[in-house]
Formats: sequence, C-alpha cells, structure tokens
Amino acid sequence: MRIAMWSGPRNLSTAMMYSFAARGDFTVMDEPFYAPYLAASGAEHPMRDEILAAHENEPDKVVKICAAPVKTPHLYMKHMPHHMLAGFPLDWARDCVNVHLIRHPARVIASYAAKREHPSLEDIGFLQQKALYDRLGGVVIDGTDIRANPESMLRALCEAIGLPFDPQMLHWQAGPRAEDGVWAAHWYGAVHRSTGFAGAEAALPELTGENAALCEAALPAYLAMKSYSLK
Repeated sequence: MRIAMWSGPRNLSTAMMYSFAARGDFTVMDEPFYAPYLAASGAEHPMRDEILAAHENEPDKVVKICAAPVKTPHLYMKHMPHHMLAGFPLDWARDCVNVHLIRHPARVIASYAAKREHPSLEDIGFLQQKALYDRLGGVVIDGTDIRANPESMLRALCEAIGLPFDPQMLHWQAGPRAEDGVWAAHWYGAVHRSTGFAGAEAALPELTGENAALCEAALPAYLAMKSYSLK
C-alpha cells in the first residue's frame, strides 16, 4: 500500500506520519514536493535556502523517488496540496490510497501565524485540498476528531483503507525522526516533545483582522470536506 496523506500545514500531519512510522511496516516520507514548490514558486518560507540545498528540487525526480521500491511492505507519504503547483505531475497519485487530513481553518491559522506571520489563502491550502479531493477522491478525516479519540478514529481510518489497525500507531518515541525534512528545526518542536496524540482541542480560537478574513475565505472548502469525513 502506498498512502498519499494530503494535509494543509499545522494539522497533525507530522504526528500522523510518526503514527504510521511507529507501526514498523511502513516507510514514511516527509513532504517530498516542498523543495520543488519553493524552487518553482519563489515563496519565501523559513529555512528556504536550507530546504533547497538539502532536498530534491525537480518535481519529475521527486515522482521517481515516490515510486521507488521501499524495504517495508507499505509507504506513507506526507504531502501538502499547495505544494502541487500547476504543471507538477499528479498522475502518480492515482496509484495511491489518497487520504485527506483536515482541520478547522481557525485552528490552522492561529497555529500557522505563530510560526510565520501574515499567512495567505495560498499558504494554508484549503482550496487546493478541495480541488485535489474532487480530482482524486479518497478518504477524509479530521485531525480534531483524531485528537479527541485517537484509537477510534485510527481504527476507522484503517478500516476505510483496508489496513489492519496496529495499536503501536498510538505512541512513538520523543524526538526527531531520520525521515524529517530539514525544516523540522523550525516547525516540529511540539511533535518532537510528544510521545502520542495531544488530546482533545479546546474551543476554536478567536481571530481578528486579516486572520479572521482569511478564516472566512477558507471555511467553505473546509466545510465541504468535513461533510465527507469519517465519524
């Protein structure tokens, strides 16, 4: 099984990668299209130069990396929809089990803005994720639901994709993984301190100004995806 897990930023995506890695029967891959996205878009992100120097920049070459054999029975790929720019190859994803990890945009924006100021609709990926779902289909799961009941939701996800549940998915060792992208130094502090899912989330954060407007712009795409999500 090759899982393409599509998620916007600040959405439990790294914890989910660690969860699947903890099973032992998965190789995991961390955002392989991030460097090609930065190279092609010119976007100014934290650690841009380090990312471009450390990771493959050519999307066609990344496709070959994603398709290469692995030493484990299965492969889990963490992807972000907004990394898939127009013209980037996507046919490879039709051979994958596509899963779409979502989170309310208010939570995403509050978390993202704490790491990088003035996020845009492009940065948080809701519209791109809805477009990918419309193109590829797949299973939708909400990260807030996972945090509220990790075992129940991971069991539901495994059943939906035809994979036996493994209780090892619920826990992992603290600290970084060898598979982390070089950007982990900026973004992954909380998950590196964790040994499992963090527990139920509090009430939605209150946003103001440009962040509140951004949330309103992203909300319809999120609600459309939410209507398909596992319960």
